[in-house]
Amino acid sequence: MKQRQAKRLARTVLSVSLLVVIGAGFSSISAASDNSGVANADKQSKYVQVVVTPGESLWSIAAMVAGDASIASVVADIVEVNQLKGADVVAGSKLLVPTF
Repeated sequence: MKQRQAKRLARTVLSVSLLVVIGAGFSSISAASDNSGVANADKQSKYVQVVVTPGESLWSIAAMVAGDASIASVVADIVEVNQLKGADVVAGSKLLVPTF
Protein backbone atom coordinates (compact mmCIF):
# COMPACT_ATOMS: atom_id res chain seq x y z
CA MET A 1 0.00 0.00 0.00
CA LYS A 2 2.79 2.47 0.90
CA GLN A 3 4.69 1.52 -2.24
CA ARG A 4 1.66 2.39 -4.35
CA GLN A 5 1.35 5.79 -2.64
CA ALA A 6 5.07 6.44 -3.10
CA LYS A 7 4.80 5.71 -6.85
CA ARG A 8 1.77 7.97 -7.18
CA LEU A 9 3.58 10.75 -5.30
CA ALA A 10 6.66 10.33 -7.50
CA ARG A 11 4.54 10.57 -10.67
CA THR A 12 2.78 13.66 -9.35
CA VAL A 13 6.07 15.35 -8.45
CA LEU A 14 7.51 14.47 -11.86
CA SER A 15 4.44 15.83 -13.66
CA VAL A 16 4.45 19.07 -11.70
CA SER A 17 8.20 19.47 -12.27
CA LEU A 18 7.75 18.99 -16.01
CA LEU A 19 4.98 21.59 -16.08
CA VAL A 20 7.18 24.05 -14.18
CA VAL A 21 10.05 23.52 -16.65
CA ILE A 22 7.73 24.01 -19.63
CA GLY A 23 6.22 27.10 -18.04
CA ALA A 24 9.67 28.51 -17.34
CA GLY A 25 10.63 28.01 -20.96
CA PHE A 26 7.69 30.02 -22.19
CA SER A 27 8.11 32.68 -19.55
CA SER A 28 11.57 33.27 -21.00
CA ILE A 29 10.11 34.21 -24.38
CA SER A 30 11.37 37.63 -25.31
CA ALA A 31 11.26 39.76 -28.39
CA ALA A 32 14.03 38.84 -30.77
CA SER A 33 16.10 41.97 -31.01
CA ASP A 34 18.75 40.87 -33.49
CA ASN A 35 17.77 39.26 -36.78
CA SER A 36 21.09 40.15 -38.44
CA GLY A 37 22.42 36.58 -38.20
CA VAL A 38 19.27 35.07 -39.61
CA ALA A 39 19.32 34.45 -43.35
CA ASN A 40 16.13 35.02 -45.35
CA ALA A 41 14.32 36.63 -42.41
CA ASP A 42 11.50 38.81 -43.65
CA LYS A 43 11.98 42.21 -42.02
CA GLN A 44 8.21 42.76 -41.95
CA SER A 45 7.52 39.54 -40.03
CA LYS A 46 7.67 39.40 -36.27
CA TYR A 47 9.57 36.72 -34.40
CA VAL A 48 10.08 35.93 -30.73
CA GLN A 49 12.94 34.01 -29.25
CA VAL A 50 11.97 30.77 -27.51
CA VAL A 51 14.20 28.57 -25.37
CA VAL A 52 13.44 24.91 -26.05
CA THR A 53 12.59 23.01 -22.87
CA PRO A 54 13.00 19.26 -22.33
CA GLY A 55 10.33 17.28 -24.14
CA GLU A 56 9.50 20.00 -26.64
CA SER A 57 9.77 19.58 -30.39
CA LEU A 58 9.46 21.94 -33.32
CA TRP A 59 6.00 20.49 -33.87
CA SER A 60 4.84 21.23 -30.32
CA ILE A 61 6.26 24.76 -30.45
CA ALA A 62 4.69 25.37 -33.88
CA ALA A 63 1.34 24.05 -32.66
CA MET A 64 1.33 26.61 -29.85
CA VAL A 65 1.96 29.59 -32.12
CA ALA A 66 0.34 28.53 -35.41
CA GLY A 67 -3.09 30.03 -34.84
CA ASP A 68 -4.92 29.60 -38.17
CA ALA A 69 -1.71 28.73 -40.05
CA SER A 70 -0.69 25.21 -40.95
CA ILE A 71 1.54 23.66 -38.29
CA ALA A 72 3.69 22.11 -41.02
CA SER A 73 4.26 25.53 -42.62
CA VAL A 74 5.19 27.04 -39.25
CA VAL A 75 7.69 24.20 -38.67
CA ALA A 76 9.15 24.83 -42.14
CA ASP A 77 9.42 28.55 -41.34
CA ILE A 78 11.18 27.86 -38.04
CA VAL A 79 13.63 25.49 -39.77
CA GLU A 80 14.36 28.06 -42.50
CA VAL A 81 14.68 31.13 -40.26
CA ASN A 82 16.95 29.35 -37.79
CA GLN A 83 18.93 27.62 -40.55
CA LEU A 84 18.33 24.19 -39.01
CA LYS A 85 19.38 21.04 -40.87
CA GLY A 86 16.26 19.20 -39.75
CA ALA A 87 13.36 19.27 -37.34
CA ASP A 88 15.33 17.97 -34.34
CA VAL A 89 16.01 20.43 -31.53
CA VAL A 90 17.85 20.14 -28.24
CA ALA A 91 16.62 21.46 -24.88
CA GLY A 92 18.24 24.80 -24.17
CA SER A 93 18.39 25.81 -27.84
CA LYS A 94 17.22 29.32 -28.66
CA LEU A 95 14.93 29.57 -31.67
CA LEU A 96 13.26 32.43 -33.47
CA VAL A 97 9.58 31.58 -33.78
CA PRO A 98 7.06 33.54 -35.88
CA THR A 99 4.18 35.31 -34.20
CA PHE A 100 0.77 35.46 -35.79
